[in-house]
Amino acid sequence: MTVTADTRPLDVLADFPAIPAGWHYLDTAATSQKPKPVLDAINRAYGETYATVHRGVYQRSADMTLAYEAARKRVAKFLGGAENEVVFVRGATEGINLVAQCWAGTQLKAGDRILLSALEHHSNIVPWQMVAERIGAEIDVVPLTADQRIDLDAMEAMLTERHKLVALAHVSNVLGSVLDAKRATELAHRVGAKVLLDGCQAVPRMPVDVAEIGCDFYVMSGHKLYGPTGIGVLWGRYALLDAMPPYQGGGSMIDRVTFAKTTYAPPPGRFEAGTPHIVGVVGLHAAIDYVDSIGLERIHAHETALVTQAREALSQLNSVKLFGPADSAGIVSFAVEGVHPHDVATILDEANVAIRAGHHCAQPLMDLLGVPATARASFGVYNGADDIAALVAGIERVTRIFG
Repeated sequence: MTVTADTRPLDVLADFPAIPAGWHYLDTAATSQKPKPVLDAINRAYGETYATVHRGVYQRSADMTLAYEAARKRVAKFLGGAENEVVFVRGATEGINLVAQCWAGTQLKAGDRILLSALEHHSNIVPWQMVAERIGAEIDVVPLTADQRIDLDAMEAMLTERHKLVALAHVSNVLGSVLDAKRATELAHRVGAKVLLDGCQAVPRMPVDVAEIGCDFYVMSGHKLYGPTGIGVLWGRYALLDAMPPYQGGGSMIDRVTFAKTTYAPPPGRFEAGTPHIVGVVGLHAAIDYVDSIGLERIHAHETALVTQAREALSQLNSVKLFGPADSAGIVSFAVEGVHPHDVATILDEANVAIRAGHHCAQPLMDLLGVPATARASFGVYNGADDIAALVAGIERVTRIFG
């Protein structure tokens, strides 16, 4: 029996109270709007069940600790890892910095090499530059293919045994191009390099299984996954985490403290100093449950259809230049000839269409594309054909104003 994926358009806009009628939110790649189940979970956690975790012996604290650790278990299942490999951080940026300081900063030496790609977000560039400058390592950059994907053939040719780390975006936040993460990991492992993947744009849009991919570290942010801000995840292989020193010192991350010597807790607690973002973790759990209730395969199909529709409509406008591959994941970047993207976004806003305009924290990519910035429309589960119609009508108005 053949089971076909459900490709019907999603109809969940009513779940998102912050999207009023007539407002077209097309900036999900920057941050997603929040569904009622997530808002309800946050409100309950603050208004009914709030207490600290890991320290209190009273019942409510014990219950909240159970909820906090249940969220860790939920994340592990969501990513295909183990509970003791899930570190809660403030976001993907902190997760990358943690690996940069505590793994690369202690394992790499002068002359070692780090491999990035030309489309990386600043958060997956600057932390590695900081470490490389300190220890004398070098950074290499993988180019893009003609259709603006990470060129894995070029990567294969570039890799040497001096490369100790490869850090790549699973999905580009500008181009929407999807990395063949498993192949990239296999190529890196052939020369003994470890692999970190930036999954911020991937986890809201497609199933991710770190065991299947085979990577060594994976980072994600909750607020792009329909969860709250200020919470993210670093997944890392336990053996690697266990060999890493702490990122910060303080409460909770210790085993025993004396003025003579301090010993540290095993991972993941070693990397979670201080009182954590308890309610953020609860909200993240609710967000994962919400996404799974729809189904990531269905979300991917829905967003793929929207991207196809948007690209087809925009390609009919002679003054519009599209960036990224035709099968980009939930993201369409474009430029209007003779009009700065900020002006495009401002005029669209007058029509209640919210898009992103700028360099999208990817200035090296903008240099490669030969533009100072792009306009970017990005889709979520709440978007539909009416949002694309409003976007196209708004851009037609832009061309009339500047024509």
